[in-house]
Amino acid sequence: MSPLRLATALQALAAGDVIACPTEAVWGLSCDPFSAAAVEQLLQLKQRPVEKGLILVAADEAQLAFLLEDLSSAQRATLSLSWPGPNTWLVPHHGRVPPWVHGDFDTVAVRVSAHPTVRALCRAWGGPLVSTSANPAGAQPPRHAFQVRRYFGDLLADILPGAVGASARPSQIRDLASGELVRA
Repeated sequence: MSPLRLATALQALAAGDVIACPTEAVWGLSCDPFSAAAVEQLLQLKQRPVEKGLILVAADEAQLAFLLEDLSSAQRATLSLSWPGPNTWLVPHHGRVPPWVHGDFDTVAVRVSAHPTVRALCRAWGGPLVSTSANPAGAQPPRHAFQVRRYFGDLLADILPGAVGASARPSQIRDLASGELVRA
């Protein structure tokens, strides 16, 4: 990704806008997780209720350290072995993320992405971003940018260039405490 494209995306995020970018399996929508207006806009685009919560995606574990610091060494090792990659984990948030991110849950979904575009974006942003599939609720998650445009038209501030990774399905979600598979 060119420095100019990255700068444009960062300006959109800083302005509280929603952007789209390729991820490991599908196109995703991203925004600043600490901006209520940005998350509200994203939820409206997706027609998704705030109660369901959202995923935070990061470039590396250090960007999620504020959420991982209370975990046991065994839990940290489990996360480290699964990242970077399409593995999302539910971890206790201890009130460290806003309710519009964690929804009705005591946990928040977190992932360290293996996709170069997502990693570059999070690295340049300096922290985690919201990441959710770029489709309205109930619609097929898009694997191509033209599908994102078909869903949202000009409602997104930016659609980054690139292609999705080789994963056939969106990331699996597991509860770290129980190991239970929440989404296959």
